[in-house]
Amino acid sequence: MSALVEARRLKKYFETPRGLLHAVDDVDLSIGAGETLGVVGESGCGKSTLGRLILRLLEPTGGEILFDGRDILKCKRSEMKAIWKQMQIIFQDPFSSLNPRMTVSEIIAEPMKVARFLPTQNDILERVFELMGIVGLAERFVNTYPHELDGGRRQRIGVARALALNPRFIVCDEPVSALDVSIQAQILNLMMDLQEEMGLTYMFITHDLSVVKHISNNIAVMYLGQCVELSWTDELFENPCHPYTQGLLDAIPSPNLSSRKQLNIMKGEVTSPINPKPGCRFAPRCPKASPGCQEPGIGLKEIRQGHFVSCYLYM
Repeated sequence: MSALVEARRLKKYFETPRGLLHAVDDVDLSIGAGETLGVVGESGCGKSTLGRLILRLLEPTGGEILFDGRDILKCKRSEMKAIWKQMQIIFQDPFSSLNPRMTVSEIIAEPMKVARFLPTQNDILERVFELMGIVGLAERFVNTYPHELDGGRRQRIGVARALALNPRFIVCDEPVSALDVSIQAQILNLMMDLQEEMGLTYMFITHDLSVVKHISNNIAVMYLGQCVELSWTDELFENPCHPYTQGLLDAIPSPNLSSRKQLNIMKGEVTSPINPKPGCRFAPRCPKASPGCQEPGIGLKEIRQGHFVSCYLYM
């Protein structure tokens, strides 16, 4: 399947008093049309920054971002307005991402008004009711404010708002992490149904590996701004190669107490992303580290078809 979204050697550095913070560093990824790329990693690894770079909500320090074969970094703002209609985002917090002074209908209608998507107010209102039905929100909530609703309904508003302009690509920035487990399942199933019906393409950002396994076709594992492993989902869970990926999978609790496995718990603290040293950034915490891990130029290498790893063990 052809790629709808591609990133090539994508970088984002932030200036700090102590030096350059490498939030995203030389990331390459590709998302096929109608597929889901899961992006996982610990807090602070650059997942959300990567999502905002792909949408060009942040300007990258270097690299390329291709949307449907077009380098959007070369587009002027007037050209980006048309592209942004096809690229949307669902935020992590279903409360703070909604304007508390706006009703449900006003929140869902706002992107249509800003983009002048429909000609009349009646058309916009019809579209609002249509979207509410699509995401499972009862019409009685049309004039309700966000604080009057539970977290699951608030996130349904966020999903409806993201769908308002008929996008092709949506960045899902931990959209279920703030919800109860039963509500998580409802929202995930809703998003998967919408993807099948509308042919949507997702970048699904999360720290929950059980969630990403459920929804993703491929998974990218990030550590301190770099992609350390990239593979299709079943392959990653059956044959994790990078020690960091193995540590993340070992941290998943098993519901079966009689068959609990020995956990290889990651030790040590995450090193600073400011002016990082050459070589593997996981090396200070890695139980398999060797002097070769300090060598520069350790990038992703394809060890099996569609399975890429950035580790000195596979150089």
